[in-house]
Amino acid sequence: MKQFEFTGWIAAVTACVFLLANGCSGPSRGPVAADERQQPVKLAMNFAPEDSMTYKVAMETGKSVEWQGPAPSPKGFQGGHTSNEMEMTFTQKIESVEDQGNAVARITIEGLKYVTTIKDKAVLDFDSTREADQNNPLNNLIGQSYTIEITPSGQVSNIIDVSEALAAVKDDKTAVILLSSDAIKERHTIPALPVAGENQLLPGGTWSNIKNVSFDMMGAKTFERVYTLGEISDAAGHRIALAKMEAVPSVEKVKESHKEQTIDLFSRMFDNKEDYTGEMKFDLAEGKVAEYSETLLVQWFIVDPNPKKDEPPSALKMSAKRSFSIEKMD
Repeated sequence: MKQFEFTGWIAAVTACVFLLANGCSGPSRGPVAADERQQPVKLAMNFAPEDSMTYKVAMETGKSVEWQGPAPSPKGFQGGHTSNEMEMTFTQKIESVEDQGNAVARITIEGLKYVTTIKDKAVLDFDSTREADQNNPLNNLIGQSYTIEITPSGQVSNIIDVSEALAAVKDDKTAVILLSSDAIKERHTIPALPVAGENQLLPGGTWSNIKNVSFDMMGAKTFERVYTLGEISDAAGHRIALAKMEAVPSVEKVKESHKEQTIDLFSRMFDNKEDYTGEMKFDLAEGKVAEYSETLLVQWFIVDPNPKKDEPPSALKMSAKRSFSIEKMD
């Protein structure tokens, strides 16, 4: 393929991608005794009425395009980084607990940071702790509450009531999106916990679940997240179970036909590599997730098959990032 043909085709692909893209106490005493390791532990949330906890959750969805190599970038090429980053601090007060362990929780938003970047330019930068941002419409989210139902396996089984919070922010598109059912479920779900009936595990035990991730014009990928229970340590009287996650591509097919067509059209033209890992610390004494984080990084490459003599080949590199973390603050 000639140089002008390669770069021209790259420019067309990049344009398509960006059209859709612009629019995510005390020292440890170490592992517990060997005899305790032979006993299974239960990885399930334990709720009690009037329990109140503070959490910080952070999420990022980002993508970037860049030109690499000695050849000039295609005419009209526009690279850059586009992302949404959100950090929310909230209190979670348990109002009631059903017989099967499901809890009704009242969530109150205590703090928010939100940054939207389009092609390396920050178009929204909000921080509720900044005095200059007190008149920003997003600040109306602070102090607002909604109620949800949470299962012992960390799933949000029901959005009970978000009407008052929505009424307070109805004129701000970003705030309304943050209060949508999908956003609430994503924010409060702990994906690392095993399902009911399979949550009694020994160190070395494994469990898994399926995660579908969309990458706009680059199609979708399906991963099997595999969790392995590691060591159990004792820190300040709390038994902490550590679990590691490594994800692998799943053979489960993407069901939506338009996604399958997208994969055929674009993804097969690129080489790609991915890295998807995570880690959970679970407080066995309290029956609470102390920390959980996961990060997915995917890169696609398409390389000029006919570089100039004595020059390394030029290439188009596309990257995508999805990250999620939640931490118990008290």
